[in-house]
Amino acid sequence: MNQDLMQRGKGIKLAVFDVDGVLTDGRLYFLEDGSEFKTFNTLDGQGIKMLMASGVTTAIISGRKTPVVERRARNLGIPHLYQGREDKLVVLDGLLAELGLSYDQVAYLGDDLPDLPVIRRVALGMAVANAAPFVRQHAHGVTQARGGEGAAREFCEMIMQAQGTLDSANANYL
Repeated sequence: MNQDLMQRGKGIKLAVFDVDGVLTDGRLYFLEDGSEFKTFNTLDGQGIKMLMASGVTTAIISGRKTPVVERRARNLGIPHLYQGREDKLVVLDGLLAELGLSYDQVAYLGDDLPDLPVIRRVALGMAVANAAPFVRQHAHGVTQARGGEGAAREFCEMIMQAQGTLDSANANYL
């Protein structure tokens, strides 16, 4: 594991996720009636639960708004959900004030240009493997997995490894 990323991950208290292209594969599915559905990866969900159990707070900030994301956040127990917000840095400013945290305690996983201001501002700003090239270029690191295909799990486990909590979390299942 990259030493710089490990160092950046040590002090993380809040992990923030984009949705489309990060927790999903980025495809949008619309039904005849106008409703929408998304597919989520169970490995990512387990990683997020493990990260929260290790003491890291989680949040979602998404540019799109859909009941499916609200349901997924509720199922995983993600306490902070912001949808329909392209101004992600403004949203994060408010959340940090509410939680009494600073940018040097935040990790963010994104995939496209609206994520870039946050990726560049936080202590650990990462992009998924299939993120836009410009975003990958300016992120602190890039996951090996693609969005919706285990990238969030990799991100969560990297933070836990940096904080020394991954081995004990995995040992709970032995």
